Amino acid sequence: MSQLPVIVGFGGISPAGRSSFHHGYRRLVLDELDETSRAETLLDLATLMGLAGFENGHYVDTEGKQRPVTELAQSLAEQVKNNTLIRRIENDCFDINNVVFNQPAKLNTSETVTFTLRKRQMPQQIPENWQVTELNANQVEVTFSGELNTILPDTRGAQVRTAGQLPTGFKPGTLYQSRNHPRNLQMTVFGASDALNSAGIPWEVIADSVAPDQIGVYASNSIGQLDDLGFGGLVKFPSIGKRTTSKNMPLGYAQMPADFINAYILGSVGVTGGALGACATYLYNLRSAVNDIRSGRRKVVLVGGSDAPVTPEIIEGFRAMGALAEDKALLALDKLSELSDEDYRRACRPFGDNCGFTIAESCQFTLLMSDDLALELGAQIHGAIPEVFVNADGHKKSISAPGIGNYITMGKAASLVKSMLGEDSLRQRSFVQAHGTSTPQNRVTESHVINETAKAFNIPAWKVAAMKCYLGHSQGTAGGDQLNLSLGVWEHGIIPGIVTTPAFADDIHASNLHLSNQHMQVGSDGMDSVILNSKGFGGNNASAVMLSPTVTTAMLTKRHGKEAMARYQDKLAETLTNAKDYDEHSVKGLSKPIYRYDHNVLTGEDLQMTDSEIQLPGYANPVDLKIDNPFSDMSDN
Repeated sequence: MSQLPVIVGFGGISPAGRSSFHHGYRRLVLDELDETSRAETLLDLATLMGLAGFENGHYVDTEGKQRPVTELAQSLAEQVKNNTLIRRIENDCFDINNVVFNQPAKLNTSETVTFTLRKRQMPQQIPENWQVTELNANQVEVTFSGELNTILPDTRGAQVRTAGQLPTGFKPGTLYQSRNHPRNLQMTVFGASDALNSAGIPWEVIADSVAPDQIGVYASNSIGQLDDLGFGGLVKFPSIGKRTTSKNMPLGYAQMPADFINAYILGSVGVTGGALGACATYLYNLRSAVNDIRSGRRKVVLVGGSDAPVTPEIIEGFRAMGALAEDKALLALDKLSELSDEDYRRACRPFGDNCGFTIAESCQFTLLMSDDLALELGAQIHGAIPEVFVNADGHKKSISAPGIGNYITMGKAASLVKSMLGEDSLRQRSFVQAHGTSTPQNRVTESHVINETAKAFNIPAWKVAAMKCYLGHSQGTAGGDQLNLSLGVWEHGIIPGIVTTPAFADDIHASNLHLSNQHMQVGSDGMDSVILNSKGFGGNNASAVMLSPTVTTAMLTKRHGKEAMARYQDKLAETLTNAKDYDEHSVKGLSKPIYRYDHNVLTGEDLQMTDSEIQLPGYANPVDLKIDNPFSDMSDN
């Protein structure tokens, strides 16, 4: 009997803010919320951004003045909205007016030559035949004779000036001893902590309920840590005269989010890994978790990803491919002479007339349990993931072009919903969270995939959402954005509309689709399931089925019986109280991420090992070494 992987916690940080307790989702539908929910999410963002605080039992503004909750939230609403989601790239990421590039300078002369340079143009290693005189705060005068053969840094304005960035002012590295960690890993510490704390059950209780090797962590990103503290510094520093550090290499690896969680948050000795699959990376990791739980090999798995690609080098790489929405293309698209802040906010337009995707940063984590353990511990059940389908594209001409694999994953996902919940549920009470990147190619190819699937399964008007219109494309973590933020649909009953797309393009395939640039009111029990879709470079396609909490609870009742569910409800009350306490502390800006440096570090001498088990100090249960022969029919023993 397969265990059902149920979602018992989720969290992270994205351009929409903190993901747990649906705050990130609420930011997308802010104006549709009741006053209390709206104020909570605005204050949660405000404390993250340093615009408000909580002192002596009261909320205060930046001047330390006590303010009533509703009044403070309302006063900060516009500032919070203007400094979240997709927007003009801010200096905290890089200076879009002064992007550094290198130009070669060669000269050989017997005469003395004098020229002026801006200080930022000076090479890291000054040639011996240079005499440098400071002219002012910004410029120097260089005099030399002989040979000049060097690389002079210069600057220019960025050609791409919009991105999905974390809320302005939020600096995850200040919340713990970040020790020069790359931004991705700072985000990982915050996001994984948020997901774990959202569960409302102390991690120690969860860990003590299972064997150490029944825990898993699958987390990674698609391109590693490419800022200067990771692989970015590793490849860049030697050419500009800076010293490569001992941290550049190990902290750049793409599986490092999982490694940080094991080493500094959970202390896990269970299975670990990080799959890489371009834009489908999160769903690849989710697939590993689902397979482990269904098979019984694992009882608890934390799945996640963290991408921080808003750097000039990564942006230039995607721009050179013609994949990003450049300023000049946005100007041409809307027939404008210049771009305003509002124009930059609307840069990502899935399934509309568009010109490229908008890059983004995000960190998302999802905590999964087997259904029996979730009931035993009284975990809050937000939904379930019965299966994730992955298929490649077959033979290709261009490695980055889309292919046929996504038809297979979407077809299988739709078929699973039909077989589990019935034809009517698939046709009337399911929706699709599209990859929806906002490129002209994606709008045609993905709309065709989803539309052909809808036609094959006789779905008359399949509702399609595309959250990248709010967040941008966070690369390997994009599937996590789709998963964690889609959970809010079952809390508030609203499928976020594709609001940045003024009209859907003429060349998309939509005969059996319901695309809307307005929010869709469906009710908290209106949808039974959602299919999360990812299409990535190289032929990496994944489609995951996610079931609603109502459907999941009904399935658990059928399997375990009403008496077991009644006992579960009694335990659930404490879980909900603990979870609410964490949320309230976080809204007030009082919560700190979990980070356990040099904590309970073990060596081989600390272990007690026999031929049947290994006992680890600090872990309640041993690791079982009694391994059955899986090939007993093929061996004599």
